Amino acid sequence: MLDRVSLTMAAGTVTALIGPSGCGKSTFLRILNRMHELVPGSSLAGEVLLDGVDIYQSGRKITETRRRIGMVFQKPNPFPAMSIADNVTAGLKLNGIRASRRERQDLVEECLVRAGLWREVRDRLHQPGGALSGGQQQRLCIARSLAVRPDVLLMDEPCSALDPTSTRRIEETIAELSHDVTIVIVTHNMQQAARVSQQCAFFLAEEGEPGHIVESGSTYTIFNEPSDARTHDYVQGRFG
Repeated sequence: MLDRVSLTMAAGTVTALIGPSGCGKSTFLRILNRMHELVPGSSLAGEVLLDGVDIYQSGRKITETRRRIGMVFQKPNPFPAMSIADNVTAGLKLNGIRASRRERQDLVEECLVRAGLWREVRDRLHQPGGALSGGQQQRLCIARSLAVRPDVLLMDEPCSALDPTSTRRIEETIAELSHDVTIVIVTHNMQQAARVSQQCAFFLAEEGEPGHIVESGSTYTIFNEPSDARTHDYVQGRFG
């Protein structure tokens, strides 16, 4: 549960959402592309503006919102029996996007390059996506999200189940993508938040109370000159 959360995330930046477990970070992320509507009994008050337009306004299609605001989950979720190439282009049919065979081939290469996976899989594009390692599967999911040309990419602890090498590659991918795609990432790793983001928001939920944002601002300020003692204690590892 969240209460009175307000946050502006500038285009072309990486915003990290930090805070202890249970304070509403992942809930907030799901609200940003209407995934919370899949939770029975969920409700929402307020607005979520993308380019000044409320994604919850009456008559706005959920599919259009999720095309523009992609999502990468904590656990990689490629379609295991589908080939690597077909995984990348899976979103085209779901979004009613037509493409010739050549256009699909070019798109597969482009998205796998952008996701930092092309060199590793270019000779086995027709093998099942489920045969890849965990880190490769996560980058495949990123490539799949990019195929529909999103404006925003939401990432819910994308590296929490990965080894250090795979984590580094995902972070490199985030840095490269941020020039073209606005990224919002939930992470419990303070070092990762400091490495990959330019903006940061600290969420907290007092016992028995809904989650809220204690403070937000540049990542440098949140980590080095926070205005709230609770933020300082959290980023220094004193709780959470």
